[in-house]
Amino acid sequence: MSASIIKITDTTLRDGHQSLLATRMKITDMLPIAEKIDKVGFHSLEVWGGATFDACLRFLDEDPWERLRALKQAFRQTRLQMLLRGQNLVGYKHYPDDVVREFVKAAVLNGIDIIRIFDALNDVRNMEVSMDEAKRQGAHVQASIVYTISPVHAIDNFVDMARTLAALGADSLCIKDMAGLLTPTAAYEFVSRLKKAVDLPIQVHSHYTSGMASMAYLKAIEAGADIIDTAFSPLAMGTSQPPTETLVTVLRGTPYDTGLDLALLAEIAAHFRVVLQHYEMKTVIGVDTNVLFYQIPGGMVSNLVAQLSESNALDKLPAVLEEVPRVRAELGYPPLVTPTSQIVGTQAVVNVILGERYKMIPKEVKAYVRGLYGRPPAAIDEAVVRKIIGDEAVITVRPADLLEPGLERAAKEAAPYLQKDEDVLTYALFPTVAEKFLRERLSGKYKVDFGLVEEAAAQGGKVYYPA
Repeated sequence: MSASIIKITDTTLRDGHQSLLATRMKITDMLPIAEKIDKVGFHSLEVWGGATFDACLRFLDEDPWERLRALKQAFRQTRLQMLLRGQNLVGYKHYPDDVVREFVKAAVLNGIDIIRIFDALNDVRNMEVSMDEAKRQGAHVQASIVYTISPVHAIDNFVDMARTLAALGADSLCIKDMAGLLTPTAAYEFVSRLKKAVDLPIQVHSHYTSGMASMAYLKAIEAGADIIDTAFSPLAMGTSQPPTETLVTVLRGTPYDTGLDLALLAEIAAHFRVVLQHYEMKTVIGVDTNVLFYQIPGGMVSNLVAQLSESNALDKLPAVLEEVPRVRAELGYPPLVTPTSQIVGTQAVVNVILGERYKMIPKEVKAYVRGLYGRPPAAIDEAVVRKIIGDEAVITVRPADLLEPGLERAAKEAAPYLQKDEDVLTYALFPTVAEKFLRERLSGKYKVDFGLVEEAAAQGGKVYYPA
């Protein structure tokens, strides 16, 4: 395999703080360092999507659309990238096609250049509409293959999926290893197979949870990977990505040399080291080998801990960790990524706390078994199907085919609070949270003074914290 310069997507402003800070980093801690980041020469910056949209509204008192516009204004040279959950967009359920198309259109209009699209079940039907609209809007469409391991998952299947995504118009492909399960050997084989099967750039995204990600990246690069995802060291490792500075150093002087300036990277890392002093780490910052035994991403472990703590049952965590793989197998081995990780994890917690398996069934689990999230990788255990939905029919069509258009209704319901076109989309995605946010915004409560932030940046990048 001939060597070539490796490109880097930095995830600090999205997945880095989503993984380690529960998506709590404020825009005011991003903008003062934006000019320096923009000079680095990254392939792209992942800055939006995933949980950031919800977190802005729910916890940070920020309008996610204003955040995106501010970032676009700050980053004038580097392409901005987002993570999109296919038909789930940035939420936790399927949305109607009209909402999906309008959201993608608005994301591109407001500054997104590259859209990484995935489906939690690797059900390509749930990716088609968002891929098509992103293509229509002139964005770079990066279609993702969610990597996991199970008796029904094999590289052959992933390669077949890659061919399908290429035929649908993907501009590049991403191996999305959300749990850090990709071994160096598997990374080499997977990338090698993809490079032979499709004529597209291959990007590798992994989490450091198991401690293997940096090694997997190196073998993926040797196999022909074009781009890797990293985060600045203060927001790297643990359940985040490998550190940017380390990978740049490792590749320096090799045929894969990124050409990035280590001194500049160090200056930027220093900024985030200061920023971290104002936040509490929310998840694992070391290596969590539980993921190797239970295939549970680190972020999912923290969610399980939170659920058990609310029920004063933290002592049952070991039992829940053992129950998750059982539930996952019975539900057809879904990859454990949003929202299927929540579906499987919640059912496992309920099973353990009640002391009887499937005595109580959350509504999301019922919807999943009915096929409303898509086609599971394997057949769901028949006895479990009967226990969960009885004789109810399981749908076989694309789930969104059953949904009525949603934009007009959202516009009517949110009419008293609307100030701009994107507010309709915000409401369509998260009606309850959005109504509270939009109502309070009308009173002038939510407003970040970006002028002060820009002034701080001009004075050397001093971090500005609003009162």
